[in-house]
Amino acid sequence: MDPASPADLASSVATISLSELLAFPVILPAHIVVRTDDEKFLFKHELKPEQTKAFSRQNAKDIIACGFDLERTFIFSNYEYMGGAFYQNVTKISRQITYNQVKATFGFTDSDNIGKVHFAAIQAAPSFATTFPQIFGTSSDIPCLIPCAIDQDPYFRLTRDIAPKLKHPKPTLIHSKFFPALQGPQTKMSASDPNSSIFMTDKSNQIKNKINRHGFSGGQETEEEHRRLGGDTKVDVSYQYLTFFLDDDEELERLGKEYRAGSLLTGQLKAKCIQELQRFVSEFQERRARVTEEEINAFMDGTRKIMLTMSKPVIRSEIPAA
Repeated sequence: MDPASPADLASSVATISLSELLAFPVILPAHIVVRTDDEKFLFKHELKPEQTKAFSRQNAKDIIACGFDLERTFIFSNYEYMGGAFYQNVTKISRQITYNQVKATFGFTDSDNIGKVHFAAIQAAPSFATTFPQIFGTSSDIPCLIPCAIDQDPYFRLTRDIAPKLKHPKPTLIHSKFFPALQGPQTKMSASDPNSSIFMTDKSNQIKNKINRHGFSGGQETEEEHRRLGGDTKVDVSYQYLTFFLDDDEELERLGKEYRAGSLLTGQLKAKCIQELQRFVSEFQERRARVTEEEINAFMDGTRKIMLTMSKPVIRSEIPAA
C-alpha cells in the first residue's frame, strides 16, 4: 500500500468542514485513493482481494484520523457491506446503463474485464439513500452531495443520468483540483518517486528538504530580478500548496500579492509552505497513531444506527487521486 499524500485527504478535510458547518451525516466508502477495495482489484491485476481489503482498513484509519465524527459517519468496504438493499440498487442501476454508454464514457475496449463495466453501477449505488436502510429507512428523496476529484466525474455523470428513472434526486458534486507534483503544475505525483510528493508518513525534516530542494518555484533567477519582476503564483508549487492548507484566506491573498510584486522572496514563501505542511502532517500523524482497531470496527459497523436530521442531505466523500 502506497502512503497517503495530502492530496488524498483533501476531500476528507473538505467533507469534515461541510458536515460540521451544515450538520450533515456522512457516508464514506473506505477505499485507497479513489478506488474502493473491489475496484482496486478489478483495475490492478497484480493485486489479490485479500490485499485490497487490507488496504481498505488502513485507508479507513487515514479517514478517521482526519477527524470524522463517529455519530454521523459510516465508513464501508464494498467487499464487506454490499448485499441486500445495496445490491438491489446495483441491479436496478445496471438495468438502466447500457454497455455502449459505459464503453463511450470510460473508453473501455473489448479486452477489458466485465468487472470494470459493472463497477459503474456499484459506484453509483451509494449516491442513493435507499442503499443504506439502516440509516435512512425507506426514504428515497434524500439528496446526496459528493466532494470528489474531477477524475471521478464520469461515474457520477452516469449516476445523474439514471437517477430520475429510479425516482432518486440527482447527486450534486463538488470537484477538487488535482495537486501538482513538487516538480511543477504540468507534472504528476508518483508513489514510485518519493521526491514527487509530500506523504503523510514524512517527518518534518523530510518535508523541509523536499520543498526546498524539489519544490518548483515561480520566482526569478536572481533576487534582483525577482524584486523587479515578481514571481508567478500560478506555477509556484509552494503557493499552490498553500491554497489548500493555509486556512486564512486574507493571509493567502497577501502572500500572493507580495510574491507577485517581488517583495516576498521564494525562500520566504517556501518557509511558509513548509510550516503549514509540517503542522498538517504532524497533527495527522498524532491522530492516526491514536486510532484503534476497535474504533475502525465502530466506524465500519453496518448495523449501527446514525442520528440525523432527515430534512438534510447526506455527504458522500470520495478521496481524490494523487
